[in-house]
Amino acid sequence: MKEMQPVDLAEKAERDKGPGRLYIDIVLRFCMNRVALVSFFILLGIAICAVFAPQIAPFSPYEGDLALYQAKPSPEHPLGCDEIGRDILSRLIHGARISLTVGFIAVAISTSISIVIGLICGYFQGLVDSIVMRVMEMMMAFPGVLLAIILMSAFGRGLQNAILAITIVGIPGGARMVRGLTMAAKESDFIQASRAIGCRTPAILFRHILPNIMAPIIVSATMSISGTILTTAALGFLGLGIQPPAAEWGNMIAFGRNYIFSAPHLVVFPGMAIAVVVLTFNMLGDGLRDALDPRLK
Repeated sequence: MKEMQPVDLAEKAERDKGPGRLYIDIVLRFCMNRVALVSFFILLGIAICAVFAPQIAPFSPYEGDLALYQAKPSPEHPLGCDEIGRDILSRLIHGARISLTVGFIAVAISTSISIVIGLICGYFQGLVDSIVMRVMEMMMAFPGVLLAIILMSAFGRGLQNAILAITIVGIPGGARMVRGLTMAAKESDFIQASRAIGCRTPAILFRHILPNIMAPIIVSATMSISGTILTTAALGFLGLGIQPPAAEWGNMIAFGRNYIFSAPHLVVFPGMAIAVVVLTFNMLGDGLRDALDPRLK
C-alpha cells in the first residue's frame, strides 16, 4: 500500500483560500459589526426612498396649502407642514435624493481624480510632485466649507455648480492620502519584482499598486460622503447651493429658523435627517475599515 504523507492543515487552508474566500471573509467580518450592519440597512432604506421619492412621498414637495400653515405633526402629516403648508415628510424624502446625489457624484469624481494625481505624484515624485502638492496644500489651507463658498460665489448657484465646487474641495485631501499610500507601496518587494521583469509603468500603477491600496481609499471615500452632505446643507443654508423651491435639507433649515420658537418642527426634522445620514455614513466607514483591515481591531 502507498504510504500516506502527512498533511499540513494550516498550509492547505492557506493554499485553498482564494480571492473568493477573501471577499467572503470581508463580508463576514462586516456582518459581525452590528453597528455597521444597522447603518448599512438604514442607508439602504434612505437610498430606496430617494430613488423612488415620487412614488413614496405622500404629497407633492412643492405644492402647499395655506390652510396648513405651520401645521403640527398629525396622522395625515406625520412631520407637520412648513411655512407655506407643504408636507415636511415629502420634502425630506425628496431632499434625500438631492443630498445623496451630490454626495455620491462629488465623492466619486473627486476620488477618481485623487487616485490619478496621487498615483502619479507618489510614484514619480520629483518636480511635478512638488508643484502639485504645494497647490494641494494651498487649497487645504482653507476650511472646506469656506473654499466651497468661494467657489460657489465664482461659479454661481445651482445643483451642477454645487457638485463641481464640492468635488474640487475633496480632491486635495484624497490626493495626498493616495500619494502617501503609493510611496509606501512602491517600495514593496512585489513592485520591485514587477520592475525587474519589465512591467510597464501603467501596469505597475493600476494593476499592482492601486489594488493594494484600495481598502483605505474605499473607507475614506465612504466617510467623505458624510462631509459632502454637510457641506451641501451648509451651502443650502447660506443660500449658495441648491435654490428653492427644490426640497434641500439646508434650505429647509434656513427657512424654518425664522419660526424656530413657534414651529420648531420646521428645523428639528431636517436637522435630524442630516444628523442621521452623516452618523450612519461614519459608522459604515468604521465598519468597512475593520472589515477590510482586521489588524486595526
